[in-house]
Amino acid sequence: MTTGGKAGMRSRSRQTVFAGALLVTSALVPVLIAAPATAQQQVAQSGAGVLGASHAFEIPAQSMTSALALFGQQSGLQITVDGALVRGIDAPAVSGSMTSQQALDRLFAGSGLSYNISDDGTVVVEQIVTGAAAEGEVLDPIRVEGNAERAYGPMGPTRDSVVASRSRTASKTDTPILDDSAAVSVVTQKELETRNVQDVQQAVAYSAGVQAGEYGSDVRYDYIRIRGFYSSLSTYRDGLSSRTYNFTTARQEPYGLQQVDVLKGSTSSLFGMNGPGGLVNLITKRPQDEAGGEVFTTFGEDHVRGGGDVTGPVAEGSNWTYRLTGLWQDAEREQDYSQDDRIYVAPAFTYKPKAGTELTILTSYSNRESNLGYGFPTGIETSRNAFFGEPDFNTFDTEETNIGYEFSHQITDKLQFRQNARYTHVDLDYETVYLNDTTPLGNRWAFAIYGELDRFAVDNQVQYDTALNETFDSKTLVGFDFNRDQNREKRFDGTASPIDPYNPAYCGLSCINFTSSSDTEITQSAYGLYAQEQLTIADDWIATVGGRFDYVQSDTDTISSGTLDERDDHKFTSRVGLTYKATDEVSVYGNYSESFQPVYGSAASRPDGTAPQEGTQYEVGIKYQPTAIDAMFTAALFDLTQENVSQWNSTTSTYQQIGEINSRGLELEGKMSLDARTNLTLAYTYLDAEIKDDVVTANVGNRPSNVPEHTASAWLDYTIPEHGVFGDLTIGGGLRFVGSRYNNDANADLLGSHTVLDAMVNYMVTDNVSLAVNATNLLDREYVSSNTFGSRFYGEGRTVLATLKYSW
Repeated sequence: MTTGGKAGMRSRSRQTVFAGALLVTSALVPVLIAAPATAQQQVAQSGAGVLGASHAFEIPAQSMTSALALFGQQSGLQITVDGALVRGIDAPAVSGSMTSQQALDRLFAGSGLSYNISDDGTVVVEQIVTGAAAEGEVLDPIRVEGNAERAYGPMGPTRDSVVASRSRTASKTDTPILDDSAAVSVVTQKELETRNVQDVQQAVAYSAGVQAGEYGSDVRYDYIRIRGFYSSLSTYRDGLSSRTYNFTTARQEPYGLQQVDVLKGSTSSLFGMNGPGGLVNLITKRPQDEAGGEVFTTFGEDHVRGGGDVTGPVAEGSNWTYRLTGLWQDAEREQDYSQDDRIYVAPAFTYKPKAGTELTILTSYSNRESNLGYGFPTGIETSRNAFFGEPDFNTFDTEETNIGYEFSHQITDKLQFRQNARYTHVDLDYETVYLNDTTPLGNRWAFAIYGELDRFAVDNQVQYDTALNETFDSKTLVGFDFNRDQNREKRFDGTASPIDPYNPAYCGLSCINFTSSSDTEITQSAYGLYAQEQLTIADDWIATVGGRFDYVQSDTDTISSGTLDERDDHKFTSRVGLTYKATDEVSVYGNYSESFQPVYGSAASRPDGTAPQEGTQYEVGIKYQPTAIDAMFTAALFDLTQENVSQWNSTTSTYQQIGEINSRGLELEGKMSLDARTNLTLAYTYLDAEIKDDVVTANVGNRPSNVPEHTASAWLDYTIPEHGVFGDLTIGGGLRFVGSRYNNDANADLLGSHTVLDAMVNYMVTDNVSLAVNATNLLDREYVSSNTFGSRFYGEGRTVLATLKYSW
């Protein structure tokens, strides 16, 4: 057997992508250093860059503790306060558009409290001293470190909640979820830890509008649908594209995440090339100001895992903080001869030289050795752990390296510049043999891909916030982003000797015969220029208007045949939204948005005349965030239409544009931390999806394949407080329901619905040591998650993992 070598692929790809990266970053250097020195000095001396920005505050009269929490949420500032200082003090109502300094002055008027700004921009609450102290005796303020919630993940004590109040994903600005005219589900670090999620599919499985794990135990990719549309091409990491094109990609490690955002609906007016359903934004763990960490070990059946996460200042009083996250796993999967071995290391550093300026460096290395876990041919009734391939030719190994940064600088009180950038390199070795015949001694196909991917992404943003007058507050965002993907894949296709599916006997490498091969390199460069205006009117109305122009250049070099295919696509997309804040707790909204997604692939797989997929969305919704409890409730009605829908035709190995699909529906979601001991998550989705136009006219009016009409989920966990020698005991469980759906667009075969039970228990052995047991599909429900291309894919069976953790 000869598959050909992989030599020479890396040097050519890397030289090209680095040239593009240097070209873009060189052009941006003047922007990074353009801030005038006088402005920097003013920020450093007076803290104006921290307190001078205007916000729309809605803080009702309440305890000072609760008022400061709301102030932190609405201003985005970090607060340091000793609880004893504010205990028993009431705060007045603060309402309207004003600077953070004006809001603090009103909150503290007559309270005996004051504040200072620390070197890192934190608001430090202090008591106004009198007597001896006023005459010269210096008293150090008593400080208890605690950070306000940020849009990219709660920090400090607020990590103990499943409820998020802010998100940057919906608008690329730090905006309260209550104010956004879009539906966004946030999976917090608390929720990720409680359920001990093992992949991104599990992370979003309890979110409304999301269908995860369509291909069951297949561990190659994360398969996610949002509002009925396949959205794995719409995956982002820290706001930058991490989408999958061909085979060469790597799954993201959930232990390296502190939050997962699901933005639903058309998103192209801000993010560019995406489908109409929405996107998933994965937020990397970031350094924190307060020192802490954890180490853990996990055991299960044929499963061993260990890791740690440590963060804090590099040195006492330093402007640098760090975070180091690492994981090692040696695990076998349910199917015979399958595995999921992982190595993950992610160092990160944050530098805050002065108030209003911050640089975070994010790096990671991931090595994952896994297998396809291919489906079972329809008609074969056998154990779901049966294996019909070849153990010696059965790999899906990926190696991914990332290096990037996030930079922000407050140029003036009202003007801020931000730049996010990342370089990614992925290597793939993919070898498999699979059964394609339902008869005994059935024929088998052999398939191999050796690929590598180089990706560079950068997003530049300028934000200007100002109060136009007493009625209008403006938040203006202008941005330019650039993405360059260079993907080369050597592909080999052939056959392998037949196998009896009821009594398999493997023959090794000698029975594999490749009959064709190809060597293709696809380079895609995407340029996007966008603008957005968020206008607050009389504190109650928030109008959002945005637009974006995308230009995408795709070059396909078929090296094996010496042909070159060049293609350009461009599109202007828009978004209009309006939010009305009926009360401080309730908002209603509506939006119209558009999507744009070119069809990616070689000239052979993407015939002439293949137009970009385009979509439109209409949505209305309501959000409720009560002040009495930590909770967020949302409801949304939507109507999505996608034109030029492209589907892969396995017979011709080409994309086929079938026409138009419409998806209308309802989403309901609730997240509640009812008290310090109870967390509840609820989600329900109704989808009325229909094929409006198809080259197969008989399919018109049918339901698209693999789209259920109903999905629902619920999760509840409760902590029994410590008593005597016994520590806290947390017990939790969840149900995930997926309704019936069709295997194909002809609606000829219906898959039944299924419900699975997940559960967990966590016992605090000491204040620092915990023992947790997590189970997915606890009752080991056997079900078919999809039946595609003539193969049945079973859902994952029962998995039970026990984790011993030490935290400090």
